[in-house]
Amino acid sequence: MSKITEVKQRLDIVELVSEYATLQKAGRNFKGLCPFHSEKHASFYVFPEQQSWHCFGACGTGGDVFSFVMKKESIDFGQALRLLAQRSGITLGPPEAPSKAEDEKKEKLFQINEAATEYYRHLLSSAKAGEVARSYLAKRKVMPETVKEFRLGFSPDAWETIKNYLLGRGYTEKELVEAGLTVEKEEGGSYDRFRNRLLFPICDIQGRVTGFGARVLDDSLPKYINSPQTPIFDKSSSLYGIDKAKSAIRKKNLIIIVEGYMDVLTAHQHGWQNVVGSMGTSLTEKQVEGMKRLTNNITLALDADLAGEEATLRGKAILAYSNAEANVILLPPGKDPDEVVKEEPALWQKLVEEALPIMDFAFKSVISKVDMNKARDKSLAVQKLLPSIYEIKDPVQQSHYLKKLARELKIEESAIRTALRESKVGPKKSQPGKPAGQSRLARQLVSSPIEERCLALLLQFPELRPLAQELSPEHFESTENREVFLAWQHSADGSNLEGKLDTSLLEHLYYLVKKNFPPAIRESERTRQRDLAQCIRRLQEKLCRRLELEKEATLEIEREKGGVGSELSKLEEQGIESGQKLQEVFIKKERNHGFN
Repeated sequence: MSKITEVKQRLDIVELVSEYATLQKAGRNFKGLCPFHSEKHASFYVFPEQQSWHCFGACGTGGDVFSFVMKKESIDFGQALRLLAQRSGITLGPPEAPSKAEDEKKEKLFQINEAATEYYRHLLSSAKAGEVARSYLAKRKVMPETVKEFRLGFSPDAWETIKNYLLGRGYTEKELVEAGLTVEKEEGGSYDRFRNRLLFPICDIQGRVTGFGARVLDDSLPKYINSPQTPIFDKSSSLYGIDKAKSAIRKKNLIIIVEGYMDVLTAHQHGWQNVVGSMGTSLTEKQVEGMKRLTNNITLALDADLAGEEATLRGKAILAYSNAEANVILLPPGKDPDEVVKEEPALWQKLVEEALPIMDFAFKSVISKVDMNKARDKSLAVQKLLPSIYEIKDPVQQSHYLKKLARELKIEESAIRTALRESKVGPKKSQPGKPAGQSRLARQLVSSPIEERCLALLLQFPELRPLAQELSPEHFESTENREVFLAWQHSADGSNLEGKLDTSLLEHLYYLVKKNFPPAIRESERTRQRDLAQCIRRLQEKLCRRLELEKEATLEIEREKGGVGSELSKLEEQGIESGQKLQEVFIKKERNHGFN
């Protein structure tokens, strides 16, 4: 995580702006007199959901927390970052470019993991010691073809098997520790991390082995262990089987999340190739971000005993992604996906088809525990569900769930709406050094990936520059992305951007330049063009929605002054038309480029 992102996560724009201007509630937003110029009527708006601000008066501009501080304090981006980092309790270090040595180190780790995978596979298929693992797989009805496809392996009950094999291949003891395959001893030396276990190689979406999951083959604990965090393995962003599932996910436009390795194997073996595993962890924003590159439709298959609380927790992360459709499968008590898929395939098909929207499922889970005769139980249920209802951006859907909550708990809807208003009246003071709320993090993740993907394409593939004529700085809401875009725009060939940017932005620039793309994009110019066209279209859609929101805010100001009609005409004269009309204009231009 970059320092820029970390600073954003720890700040609330309403709280920050409130130190410079007096704000009052205006629907779901806040408004006040602009802190940048003198005025009698409030034309300055802050939008908490977008973590942005805009002046509809003399300034006619807006942005995020960084652009606000830059404008108010008359400082550049680097100075704003240092000021806000200090406020957030974050220590900034010097930016470091990824070196050739770092790239070579990662490549070496991939090579080590590949060599280990092949050796573990050999031991499972051929070694006498691997019979216990082969028997276990046969008992679980895992077919040989599945074992081969997922490259399962076996680590014997010995302390230096993989260590000695890889040392013999020329790798160093230090490299094996860095790869997570061995554990360093305090007194010196090292020993194998995985012993007497069934091995599940964990791959990135490109099929490169990043780490391993391992299941014990006796009664010892823990039952499962994973590779530690390494330069190429991060459990919080990994999904087991994603490399095997990506094509089916795109084809079916659906991804199904299960928890265990065996659940994934069984599902694929029975024709459900769009299933991946979260490896027993709660779903993270990083995992969701990766899924969203493949589909907007996400279904969670949850253990019945944990489903209630787990659905609520996971739902918060997923619901924040406004374009994602998140559903939940509730499995029969005492069953996991592996058993249902294998023993009752028709039931599994029905469960997938009848998966509940995650909010409905959360309602069912939470309200089922409420004693309707106890006011405290009802209050706790409201406290649990209200934050997720608040996350819903669509006012119709939000109203639906407010009415449903009131009906289910048999209380007045007005009481629920009062609780909702009170939950968002006035910003809460954040403590230095503590992350801001989950919802703000999720909202920021929604806004930045498409901007970053667009910039990464332009930076890595210079031949795409002529196709980006429709882009302007206004398409980039995040100040760091806008600054990089401006530097790229003002550079004839996109080179020497380091010299045009503040040093505080170099880490972000390096991240964009090194951002990994799938082979289809790297190898096909036509595919790159289509991907860029899609990015630009989505940025334009975001801009249209933002203009529509800003137009409504402006009209609200004019209604208060009694001049709605004249202001509407003025807006249309300036070209601020409806978001739908703007989108139609852009799509027409895009078609003229021949990308469809």
